[in-house]
Amino acid sequence: MLRVWRVTTGFFAAQLPSSAGQEGREPKTVLNLTETVRSSLDKGEAVIVVEKGGDALPADSVGETADIYTPLSLMYDLDKNDLRGLLGVREHNPMYLMPVWYNSSPNYAPSSPTRGTTVQEKFGQQKRAETKLQVSFKSKIAEDLFKTRADLWFGYTQKSDWQIYNQGRKSAPFRNTDYKPEIFLTQPVKADLPFGGRLRMFGAGFVHQSNGQSRPESRSWNRIYAVAGMEWGKLTVIPRVWVRAFDQSGDKNDNPDIADYMGYGDVKVQYRLNYRQNVYSVLRYNPKTGYGAIEAAYTFPIKGKLKGVVRGFHGYGESLIDYNHKQNGIGIGLMFNDWDGI
Repeated sequence: MLRVWRVTTGFFAAQLPSSAGQEGREPKTVLNLTETVRSSLDKGEAVIVVEKGGDALPADSVGETADIYTPLSLMYDLDKNDLRGLLGVREHNPMYLMPVWYNSSPNYAPSSPTRGTTVQEKFGQQKRAETKLQVSFKSKIAEDLFKTRADLWFGYTQKSDWQIYNQGRKSAPFRNTDYKPEIFLTQPVKADLPFGGRLRMFGAGFVHQSNGQSRPESRSWNRIYAVAGMEWGKLTVIPRVWVRAFDQSGDKNDNPDIADYMGYGDVKVQYRLNYRQNVYSVLRYNPKTGYGAIEAAYTFPIKGKLKGVVRGFHGYGESLIDYNHKQNGIGIGLMFNDWDGI
């Protein structure tokens, strides 16, 4: 069932998987991007065309229903609002505990152009093996905004590198912890893509990332980003572009050259091997400098809601303190089921 609204202005607003809390809610109206463009061109004015998210599939078609309520749809309530409603704790970025993470080239003397070189013992005496843990969640703070049924979210991610195997004079220090709060808007859309793909989401957000340290270890930056969500069957692709925003200039900037290494965007890819096994990758590249990074991981079931994860990293920016240091790392650890979203 299609609905058409004429508007004078519009704003598309986004990010990836959980399966709980979907039954019993009315299907959301989804922005039909193809029909919106066609109707706007035909009528010579801005027109928004939406349709019920559930209307596209027969109610008794289990296979097709599974296709539409994909991990991307469930994670961002693209077709139905989750029963947990507002302010519930939801999965965001992967959340894991890796008892063993091996770093092939530790950064013994972190540096930046404005902060000089850090010579603390926790860096100079660090071991190649450490423990890595990441906590991440999001919460919906407003839903079905505007006439396009956009949702507003708050997200938080914290990643720590713990030198647990370093029993030197400073016993088992936390080498670095990055804090990343963000706020973003997701807009469900519907449009066909080449090779049988579907555009499911547009979005925009603001993210702050810092390590909470004093000089010379202090690292931080702010970004405004735009994101999209696309699917080809079991393959989910989320490209994102960003620009630095509201950062201080000159000597007040902790890391003025961070974009040289972290680039101006990334691409997140997830492929579902089956219900509980996934592979995913995150790629960054700055063509101007030739710097970038690739992250890849495989998640697999262990028992009940517990999953295992094997993760690898190559390039720059595994953490903020290492934004301009190239390294290779690999680790194995644990995560809870449904908390492996990109």
